[in-house]
Amino acid sequence: MACLLGLDIGTTSTIGILIRLPDEVMAIVSRPVTLSAPQPGWTEEDPRQWWANVCAILREFRDNGTDIEAIAAVGVTGMLPAVILLDDAGDLIRPSIQQSDGRCGAEVRELAAEVDGDAFLRRAGNGINQQLVTCKLRWLEKHEPEAFSRIATVFGSYDYINWRLTGERAVEQNWALEGGFIDLNDNAVADDLVALAHIPRSAMPAKTVSHALLGGVTPEAAAETGLKTGTPVVGGAADLIASALAAGLTRPGDTLLKFGGSADILVAAEKAEPDPRLYLDYHLVPGLFVPNGCMATGGSGLNWFVDTFGQGEAAAAEKAGISIHARLDARAAEVPAGADGVTILPYFLGEKTPIHDPAARAVFHGISFSHGLGHMWRALLEAYGYAIAHHVEVLNDIGHATDRYMACDGGSKSRIWMQIVADILQRPIQLLEGHPGSCLGAAWTAAVGTGLTDDWSGISRFVANGPLVEPNPDNAAVYAEGYRRYRDLYPRLFAGEAA
Repeated sequence: MACLLGLDIGTTSTIGILIRLPDEVMAIVSRPVTLSAPQPGWTEEDPRQWWANVCAILREFRDNGTDIEAIAAVGVTGMLPAVILLDDAGDLIRPSIQQSDGRCGAEVRELAAEVDGDAFLRRAGNGINQQLVTCKLRWLEKHEPEAFSRIATVFGSYDYINWRLTGERAVEQNWALEGGFIDLNDNAVADDLVALAHIPRSAMPAKTVSHALLGGVTPEAAAETGLKTGTPVVGGAADLIASALAAGLTRPGDTLLKFGGSADILVAAEKAEPDPRLYLDYHLVPGLFVPNGCMATGGSGLNWFVDTFGQGEAAAAEKAGISIHARLDARAAEVPAGADGVTILPYFLGEKTPIHDPAARAVFHGISFSHGLGHMWRALLEAYGYAIAHHVEVLNDIGHATDRYMACDGGSKSRIWMQIVADILQRPIQLLEGHPGSCLGAAWTAAVGTGLTDDWSGISRFVANGPLVEPNPDNAAVYAEGYRRYRDLYPRLFAGEAA
């Protein structure tokens, strides 16, 4: 059967997967990505590194014996809505501005004062917040006017790789939706919404859907990657939505918890219910929507803690033959639920959903001499669990059911973290095995887009159910009190901001 390539342009790594229908993962290769924070709250990357990683991944596939020219189609997924800018010559103007970047708080407030927020939400599907590409472009207009004046193309992470592969400039629909440019009434890019970003309409490429055929690999890209000239490339997919499809998020009420560089929660829904506290995306399955929350951090916050405070555990971890993360998990397991009163707000890069406050900052609260490293680590794991509970509260308030919980990505391998989340939610969490991430969803869109399959649910053959994490009812009361403290802390410390 046909071999398909899926590429994931992620925040911390670029991943390539080769699959063969109906259910074989042939190979997975990854390359690290450098995330830059030149100022507090900023996050940037070099898109040229993404492309270099793609080329390196394909070389490794080839060196390991894969006939690269036999790849039947390519699908690309990536984080969104990162902002990539090209000039008239097709040169990058500056590093990408990442989706977690919090520099545009003033522009968010400016736009909110300029337009009717409720009307914008109903029409564009997403509220006025730091996620909007419009606000990031307005920041550039003020602070980097020379760069802003050169903008000829604005698009996203996977759009950029698609352009490098095919020479075609397009924006996939979820980048355009989360960026603030789609009118839900007709699902088209609206000229007046683009105008709010103060860029010419010509700078916004045509919209495409994930499984639509975008073009073929150019001779230039074939020379760099080893792919066969003309290999079909489809429109691309938002990473969180591609991952959700691979996890089996297909029925209304299905709820996926993603524990990657950021912590995300996604729910399948039959209709759009725009709410300013959340994001709204299209499902890859036509006709469905995915209301979702995306925190600014997750695994990235844990990694910061390890780098800053956890290196003293390196020797013990090495002796035990485990990672520092696993060593800290063991320390946290010695601490009771609730971390003996330590509460953390994990707002290291401000926070996106559901508070949308780029000025918020992380807080370690309730620390005394009786607390140690295990308390801090457990409190940080609990903080992300409380943040997920906050999202569940919002989703249920809107009217979305959250019936069946699944968990995936690297953080789901931490059993203590998953137990903490199950105990906070008091709901069982189904762990997934063999879920390689968003790259699998990207490869499946290529299969659908090129007619090799018309069964969206067929992707489930690649992923198996792992252990079911049952909640411990004995921890329900302490976590209910911990959640109350967590929810109370932000409005008390950041007065005047919406909680």
